[in-house]
Amino acid sequence: MRIGIVCPYSWDVPGGVSAHVADLAEALIQMGHFVSVLAPAEFDELLPDYVVSTGKPRAVKYNGSVARLSFGPIAARKVSKWIEEGEFDVLHVHEPLAPSLSVLACWAAKGPIVATWHSSMEKSRMMLTLSKLAQTAMEKVSARIAVSEAARATLIKHVGGDAVVIPNGVDLASFDNSKPMFGWPGANLSLVFLGRGDEPRKGLSVLVDAYPEIRRSYPGLRLLIAGPGEPEKVLRNLSPSDRVGVTVLGMIAPQDKASVLASGTIYVAPNTGGESFGIVLLEAMATGTPVVASDLEAFERVLDHGKAGITFENENPDDLAKVICDLLGDASKRAELCHQGKLRAAEFDWSVVAKRIVDVYESVRVPGVKVEPDLTGQMIGRLGRGRITPESRND
Repeated sequence: MRIGIVCPYSWDVPGGVSAHVADLAEALIQMGHFVSVLAPAEFDELLPDYVVSTGKPRAVKYNGSVARLSFGPIAARKVSKWIEEGEFDVLHVHEPLAPSLSVLACWAAKGPIVATWHSSMEKSRMMLTLSKLAQTAMEKVSARIAVSEAARATLIKHVGGDAVVIPNGVDLASFDNSKPMFGWPGANLSLVFLGRGDEPRKGLSVLVDAYPEIRRSYPGLRLLIAGPGEPEKVLRNLSPSDRVGVTVLGMIAPQDKASVLASGTIYVAPNTGGESFGIVLLEAMATGTPVVASDLEAFERVLDHGKAGITFENENPDDLAKVICDLLGDASKRAELCHQGKLRAAEFDWSVVAKRIVDVYESVRVPGVKVEPDLTGQMIGRLGRGRITPESRND
């Protein structure tokens, strides 16, 4: 099967959606399918062979974060050209609610189209605008997928209709039997945080607020922070004696993620909201690292409601400190979570998830029918009628 996949977010910036698209593309290629991915990218020379770039994206505030997206007439022309040359049996767009390539691809194409929702969002002025945008694209979509019940609820609430839930996948082979970084966790216990350190909803400040209390019970405890962004503002209130126990790695290469996750006695996910799944929880579990996470609904589902990981009250550093201290003092509980976490992660291996997605492709695929450019002119018309501009996207 010839499959075209559209990633709305910059390929160069680590993120859940781009990682999902990359893993899905590679799983499909391993299954024998032809795959081409269209995505914005800062540096074309670093792209895998299966990725086609639409050029440099622009930073846009979206879903409590800053997303790097491509939109407008130039991007629209590149989308149309890619569709025309691709001769795809199925077009798979991700996050069609985002004002980026996915909605452009829906407008520009006709034929078998599948859309996947990743985000969980609350109602807002931007949300109302984007839902109207998405509804015009939904006229073209043949089948809908949501990566979680939270993402499905967002679709139903803001756009209407329904979707089959197929979760994110994890490449178990990349995380199984992972070795910690040199010197970690070493003779002392350690915590690991992986995420954007200066993005409030990733919750690093909650963990940092809890850290001194945990160190009072475990003075040698170390904290490893990995990921993009500058966490120094979050860390500045720590005492010198606590700050010395913190190591900041910054951005890490994808191939180093497994060893970072394996370097902790516990992996901590203190995210405060906006999460529809929690792929990094599965990755940590796949390495054999016990997980403590905020009690977001999406995280509760991934952790099988306490069977594969422990949750604490969201945005409550005191409760986080108590949960971590209890777990650090219970080696048998950590061993049980390690075992159950590996079993849980196996349910989400890409070898399983990709087959379910292919089943959706097969349900909409029509023999002899290719995805073709839609030459009705509706795409350019909608761009004009909607008056979607870079300025309005930042409202």
